[in-house]
Amino acid sequence: MESCVLEHETSLRTVWPMRRNHVLCLTGKQLHRMAYLEWGDPANPRVLICIHGLTRNGHDFDVLAKALSHEYRVICPDIAGRGASDWLHNKTDYAVEVYAAHLVTLLGRLNVAEVDWLGTSMGGLIGMFLASLEHSPIRKLILNDIGPVLPGSALARIAEYVGLAPVFASMAVAEAYLRRIFAGFGPLSDKQWHTLTSHSLRRCADGWRMNYDPSIGEAMRSALVDHDVAMWDVYDRIECPTLVFHGMNSDLLRADTVAEMAQRGPLAQCIEVPQTGHAPMLMSEEQISRISTFLHED
Repeated sequence: MESCVLEHETSLRTVWPMRRNHVLCLTGKQLHRMAYLEWGDPANPRVLICIHGLTRNGHDFDVLAKALSHEYRVICPDIAGRGASDWLHNKTDYAVEVYAAHLVTLLGRLNVAEVDWLGTSMGGLIGMFLASLEHSPIRKLILNDIGPVLPGSALARIAEYVGLAPVFASMAVAEAYLRRIFAGFGPLSDKQWHTLTSHSLRRCADGWRMNYDPSIGEAMRSALVDHDVAMWDVYDRIECPTLVFHGMNSDLLRADTVAEMAQRGPLAQCIEVPQTGHAPMLMSEEQISRISTFLHED
């Protein structure tokens, strides 16, 4: 027994490099690859799944994943149509339920029965959906600036730019654009903005383009409504411990929604993030520490 403990402690001290991998998913009649980044000991039974927002990718969690990799196996996928993952042929398949099915396939690849889940915006919606189901594999749920009410005005704002970005002549021009549309990310350093920009773009013949399928914007606009979207029935079925990060200036997660989330369903804990809108990037030592503390609570 003592030797097993020593082996485990040695494993926790090992520096495991980030690894790139993919899993084959089926959507309709299309087989496609979903890429993911993996941090930490591949034999660690403690697994944290980190899912990005609508137009983002798994690299958004590089700082957090590296910080937690000594105690967790951290998995950061690129959801279909983003980053290094394949684009979907049928653009109406860009939907939460489809993404959830892809991620269940990923869990099968990882060979784990239980995971902790951190989801930013869209990633949180996928997490809420899976956590609300019978036999859910989610042990603890962290929602980053997302909840069961989506204000119509915020959805309309996001629809104004998704898939409509121009071709950028340089990385500097692209960074200026990203700083404007993602101002809600909060007070990031110049280095953080440079890194975020580098992972947000792909090279093309005439410059740089956003690194996601523009049809994601078309799918969103075709489903857009002029009123708030409420999903309390989903939220109220969640039974696992839940933590919510709330950008205090966010237009997608309102303060009244956060207050109600603490009073019903899983009775979520809430962390307010000042000087931030939608959505906190979870890069600061304080935010990462709060996440670690929540995951270790009984």
